[in-house]
Amino acid sequence: MPRVVVVGAGFAGHRTARTLSRLLARERVEIVLLNPTDYFLYLPLLPQVSAGVLEPRRVTVSLVHTLPRVRLVLGEATDVDLSQRRVHYTDPEGGPGELAYDRLVLAVGSVNKLLPVPGVSEHAHGFRGLPEALFLRDHITRQTELAASAGEAGECAARCTFVVVGAGYTGTEVAAQGKLFTDALHSQMARPRPPQSTAWRSPDTRPRWLLLDIAPRVLPGLDPRLSRTADRVLRGRGVEIRTRTSVKEATPEGVWLDNGEFVATRTLVWCVGVRPDPLVADLGLPVDRGRLCVTPRLDVPGHPEVFACGDAAAVPDLTRPRSGNGDGGFELTPMTAQHATRQGDVAARNVAASLGHGTARAYRHHDLGFAVDLGGVQAAANPLGVPLSGPLAGAVTRGYHLAAMPGNRVRVAADWLLDTALPRQAVQLGLVHPWSVPLDTASPELARFPGAPPTE
Repeated sequence: MPRVVVVGAGFAGHRTARTLSRLLARERVEIVLLNPTDYFLYLPLLPQVSAGVLEPRRVTVSLVHTLPRVRLVLGEATDVDLSQRRVHYTDPEGGPGELAYDRLVLAVGSVNKLLPVPGVSEHAHGFRGLPEALFLRDHITRQTELAASAGEAGECAARCTFVVVGAGYTGTEVAAQGKLFTDALHSQMARPRPPQSTAWRSPDTRPRWLLLDIAPRVLPGLDPRLSRTADRVLRGRGVEIRTRTSVKEATPEGVWLDNGEFVATRTLVWCVGVRPDPLVADLGLPVDRGRLCVTPRLDVPGHPEVFACGDAAAVPDLTRPRSGNGDGGFELTPMTAQHATRQGDVAARNVAASLGHGTARAYRHHDLGFAVDLGGVQAAANPLGVPLSGPLAGAVTRGYHLAAMPGNRVRVAADWLLDTALPRQAVQLGLVHPWSVPLDTASPELARFPGAPPTE
């Protein structure tokens, strides 16, 4: 029986496995999905988890329930032996394992992008997974509560200051959702208190959010109309947007900006982007900016049994020819969930075609627009190129997310409804410790299996 191994259960890997199980439902083909967790994480709603809108399990979709004809193997891929056609992995308890394959789909995704900024790896926190969102939710709550009892105005102001670096899709949503969250916590904490707590009621100690980016505008990779809408909403909410600005150094007491300004803070959220998982660069195959080179049919040149899609693959965008270099090539598809999902469909069809079921085809993208949730009823969206803002954009954005999620739709909608009627719960769960969410999610073993204690 042929075996197809899919590595990674992000947007690309989950869609690949799901489409394969449907296309090959009547065939004698074994489909195996290798992933460190037993869930698919719906990343676009992660900022709502950190802001207390959604409970953590709402954005995690069971792989077993949504992929009934796929065998799940829990583990983190560590190496691929192309000559022997075997994937080596480490299971959640640290034991070694391997999987033989007839067809391989690499959809290992991406990790945090690091820059050589002193102190960032020690004092900043990324935002790529559920542990980071849970930690940030607890951290924001803790800083707000500590600020309420601080006896010194400077300490109180530092704990009430939150800095987000990177005004892309993730950073913009984290700042937008986070400002609403801290404002809600502030209103709960700022009730009349004894005289010794008057520092909290000072105007200088209201929650302060800064959004930094070296780009000239927020959401630099999206339509300028979306950027203008997001900028207007964030500024109206009180978020300080600093474009053409970045962090020069991070310290335990705050951050130095590249303009010489020091911002006292206990919170630095690193959302400067992502880079492909280093696994693909270690295969010894051609890569382009860390992404595995593939043909428009998503197979690897010289290895027709290997396919790649999503953030880990350098997929040529046949709708965007390169200009100015005369080589006749194409731009690469951006590292977005929309591309990853559709590439998963194409990869599955082409894997099935390589096994004699159907016809292979090239990946060709047709943009349906983007949606950015700005918290509350606010959003910026351009479905099918039509620019929207305000409550209408908010409704379209949430409708899109419900349609795109492969599960948990009712639970997500219920949490949204409850959030409009009830105050958010300002409690710390204490489930995630700082050492279990290192910024460099690519190399430390504890980043792959966050239950492990730190090592010297």
